[in-house]
Amino acid sequence: MKQHRILYLFVLSTLVFSCSTQKQSFSSNEAYQFKALNNGQPDYSDLHYWAAHPYKKDPSDSVPKPLLANYQKDSAVDIFFVYPTTYTDEAKTMGWNALIDDAAVNAKTDYSPILFQASVFNAAGRVFAPRYRQAHLSAYYAKTAQDSTDAIAAFELAYQDVKAAFEYYLAHYNAGRPIIIASHSQGSTHTKRLLKEFFENKPLYSKLVVAYVIGMPVPTNFYTAIPSCNLPNQTGCVCSWRTYQKDYIPEAITQEKNKAIVTNPLSWNSQITHVDRKDNQGGILLQFNSLVKHVADATISDGVLWTVKPHFFGNIFYTTKNYHIADYNLYYLSIRENAQTRINAYLKK
Repeated sequence: MKQHRILYLFVLSTLVFSCSTQKQSFSSNEAYQFKALNNGQPDYSDLHYWAAHPYKKDPSDSVPKPLLANYQKDSAVDIFFVYPTTYTDEAKTMGWNALIDDAAVNAKTDYSPILFQASVFNAAGRVFAPRYRQAHLSAYYAKTAQDSTDAIAAFELAYQDVKAAFEYYLAHYNAGRPIIIASHSQGSTHTKRLLKEFFENKPLYSKLVVAYVIGMPVPTNFYTAIPSCNLPNQTGCVCSWRTYQKDYIPEAITQEKNKAIVTNPLSWNSQITHVDRKDNQGGILLQFNSLVKHVADATISDGVLWTVKPHFFGNIFYTTKNYHIADYNLYYLSIRENAQTRINAYLKK
């Protein structure tokens, strides 16, 4: 578990404090691009290209020790989870997209978001999380016209992998099961589009239990036929939030043109906008096997979720007001329980 803590600290430092770095053009780095676009194309019939899969042992199977006594695994529902950016290397020769077989990126993925985020769903159903050629973190910070063009191409390549994985999942594994879509950060960039293409006004919508599209803005008008979640037992809807320290709203968010969906991950009720931290029954932070009670409150405010500075020993948030990295962690047990609540409601329909 010590290596989990070290990896998580490393990912925390890179994701919270990283900024744009120099890279080769998406089109000009031919040697890298050939490897990324051709030799590195994932084959989703091979379990190697799944970071989480019910047919192999992986970190998404991990259960925090305090929850083991009541752990009962179910397989009636599937969870398709798309992980956030873990490709943050600052090497000057890096490409815009991660290589699918990059061992360092894959290890960072497995022992950070797959362990700390995807595992929240392992009691709810079977967890599928495809590896994909994710765009580099700096694609979100394009400063020039060329960078913007390259970033768009990088995100498109990443999405096509996610789409291919989902199509393979539907064809070979789903077998009519209800589906939870879950994601974080860059993963949410892609699942927003996935929901539009596969669920909105499509027959597959009838199989959607809920979508947890976390860490990226989902405009309230983004979907015409998939509502935002307003009640804890509502199904076929979207939950979303971005977590910051109370009274802090980044300038970029103040400039957003469309109002974003904000779900309170403690009340799950659009009419209950504030829940005190004493009602937070547990977050999972640096130590995966420690459930930290009363770690954070939750208040909906102006397109974001606010919390007072999280309360726990060795607080890692003393240097930032942006709690993006912990969107799942701070509300781990609440998300875990809510997924089951929505499944129960769905199965009763």
